[in-house]
Amino acid sequence: MRSAKLINNKVELIELEKPSLDIKGAIIKVLGCGLCGSDLVKIKHATPETESKIVLGHEVVGVIEDINCKNDTFKKGDIVALGHHYPCFNCEFCKNKSYSMCKTFKKSNIFPCGFSQYIKVDENHLKYTVYKMSDKLKDDEKAFLEPLSCCIRAVRRCGFEYDKDNSKSSALVVGLGSIGLLMLKALKAFSVEAYGFDISQKRQEFAKNQGFEFDKNKKYDAVFLTAGNSKAIKTALDYVIDGGKILVFASVEDDISGFSNNEIYYRELSIIASYSPSVEDLKLSSELLNNNMVNVKNLSTIYSLDNLSKAIDDSFNNRIFKAYIKI
Repeated sequence: MRSAKLINNKVELIELEKPSLDIKGAIIKVLGCGLCGSDLVKIKHATPETESKIVLGHEVVGVIEDINCKNDTFKKGDIVALGHHYPCFNCEFCKNKSYSMCKTFKKSNIFPCGFSQYIKVDENHLKYTVYKMSDKLKDDEKAFLEPLSCCIRAVRRCGFEYDKDNSKSSALVVGLGSIGLLMLKALKAFSVEAYGFDISQKRQEFAKNQGFEFDKNKKYDAVFLTAGNSKAIKTALDYVIDGGKILVFASVEDDISGFSNNEIYYRELSIIASYSPSVEDLKLSSELLNNNMVNVKNLSTIYSLDNLSKAIDDSFNNRIFKAYIKI
């Protein structure tokens, strides 16, 4: 089978033996996989020492081809989307609900990678991260299961609860790439009054057409930083209310914080970070997508596996909004 591998800082398609079901779990025939911003970061910052350990692709949609597990939830032929990490639920990180800091979480992954014709998942993936998806969704829409769950995690980390009325709260998302727009849609699903800002007029207009405005005269209870640029920090500080929250959901190139200690101190601002989803977030993401409570139609540009390199190049150069690789 064909699988993507980073070799000498280039993504190559190599031939691998199809994975066998030598553990309790499942073999999934991959239908497609979304290209995540984290994949681009991994590619850009890979070194000869690290590239062999890099796993590309995790926003997977596929069909269960074989299964060996005491699990009545799934059967052969089920169309599923999935997350790639699960925690141990027993360590101190898990007890404090910092699941993405768990060592098991960091070590667990799909094999060999999402940009492969087949992947193998273990029984814990099936138990905690794999979800059947509605036939009413296109495959590229199903692939938003994991990235949407990341946004749900961030919204929850900022103090919003799904089963509560958050309509009196406002939030600004700074950076309107695919994850920024998805964050807006997650906030809306949580009934938060959501606004978006981007220095790109094209992205600003795209968000506006999706129903998300920007009010420069307004201060916001929470600001979500989804732009990978430290200059966005000033925008967050300018628009967050005193006593408000800034949620960091992006890495930056220079890794210089730009946060003013005194401004945080005197304004009593809360700086929060969110990195990856919990099992609960994946579950809610599947419900919101399957019940059309979050609409992700027409957000992806579809590429073949043969054109994965072009999808990566187009993404790096902002020619597209979101790439989905059809396997």
